[in-house]
Amino acid sequence: MTERTRVHVTVSGVVQGVYFRASTARMAIDLDVDGWVRNLPDGSVEAIFEGPADAVGAAVEWVRHGPPRAVVESAEVSTEDPLGEIGFRIR
Repeated sequence: MTERTRVHVTVSGVVQGVYFRASTARMAIDLDVDGWVRNLPDGSVEAIFEGPADAVGAAVEWVRHGPPRAVVESAEVSTEDPLGEIGFRIR
């Protein structure tokens, strides 16, 4: 079994109202990454990515740019212990 990794990401900039969550979910599912994504009250987007290290790394790189209409100013990433997320959902 492939070792899993988990990251917590907070993305700031123009990231709400630009299909960031839906695009993130589609990308994560395509990469076979588990976790979730949600909007935060301050206008940022928060996500958890869990899965194989290479796939999680690709997901993090993707959110640094986001979908075409997004303007990502920063993406704060921290590593966490895997919790066994299954599937990817929009919260």
